[in-house]
Amino acid sequence: MAEKQIVEQVLAAPSRYVQGKGAIESLGARLSEIGSTPLLVADDVVWGIVEEPLRRGFEEAGLPVTRVGFDSYATAAAVDELVEAIGSGGHDVIAGVGGGSVIDAAKAAGHLAGIRWASVPTAASSDAPTSALSVIYTAEGAFEEYRFFPKNPDLVLMDTQLVAGAPERFLIGGIGDALATWVEARATARAFAGTMVGDRPTRTGTALAKLSWEILWEHALDALEAVRSNTVTPALEAVTEANTLLSGLGFESGGLAAAHAIHNGLTAAPQTHGLTHGEKVNIGTLTQLVLEGAPARDIEDFIVFTTRVGLPNTLTEIGLSPQDTAELRAVAEAATAPGETIHNMPFPVTADAVLDALTTIEAISRRVRAAHGLAEPTPILTP
Repeated sequence: MAEKQIVEQVLAAPSRYVQGKGAIESLGARLSEIGSTPLLVADDVVWGIVEEPLRRGFEEAGLPVTRVGFDSYATAAAVDELVEAIGSGGHDVIAGVGGGSVIDAAKAAGHLAGIRWASVPTAASSDAPTSALSVIYTAEGAFEEYRFFPKNPDLVLMDTQLVAGAPERFLIGGIGDALATWVEARATARAFAGTMVGDRPTRTGTALAKLSWEILWEHALDALEAVRSNTVTPALEAVTEANTLLSGLGFESGGLAAAHAIHNGLTAAPQTHGLTHGEKVNIGTLTQLVLEGAPARDIEDFIVFTTRVGLPNTLTEIGLSPQDTAELRAVAEAATAPGETIHNMPFPVTADAVLDALTTIEAISRRVRAAHGLAEPTPILTP
């Protein structure tokens, strides 16, 4: 008799999500609920911004302040160094403070060391902080692997004043990452494929992905104006939640598909290494829309909106061109490698199909942008 296969739908989420203006000062009190000897991981720039209010909160909570620097991608070697620091200092909780790489490295180190971990983003630049996974890169910045953990962070803390003070490009990148969430989750739902936690998507995860999308279309442009004036507004609070919590829950429990696989493929092109995660993901989202034969109006609206947000939707903007056949072929091959999330699409996807779609977005976006009087694309990074 064949063994019975159990199909489960799972929702994964952090134990506690905290968001608000000035929230960094409460980090000590929040961490004191889950540990007594925290290790903080932050680069010098971030530490210069958060140290004063963070120390005040730690003193009030009676916690020691121990911080180590971080100045690399989330590589396997960087993770191992943090594990050593955890052991030598007898730490029982680790908090990654800053961007996606430091947070991913802290999560991976906390898991390996068998302690609790917290995510403290200083910008709403990606949906990684809430998840039970880390993205590991090579020292050169190319995608290497996903690492999955049996639990989500014990704490995710977002200070929206820090978000308002971060470079505008960080929020733009977060919007690009989050816009992909609904496009990928609905494809995964159609295929009833696996999610990032290894099970089938829940309706809740899919619904949260859609809510993230709706909030971004309503509030993204106003949130960017708040960042430009270094102010915290309801629009910025809404977009911070959409970029971080809703997109985080949506991608992890709703599923990834072509957009993030194409992002991973793009890391194989050295021209893209200076781009943010969300900038590369946005190219993946548009390519997925072309791959699935989305209505022309939906593609047009996406191009217009993302151009106004400041996200790339042409190869030119990410340092490539339709004539870069060898580079685009390498991207397409990497995006369709066995085990990649592109195989969550509700139809088979080949490297040839990805190559065709990637090559096509240049002409489509240029035509739409011209029709709406939007600027011609120029490279985001200069050689």
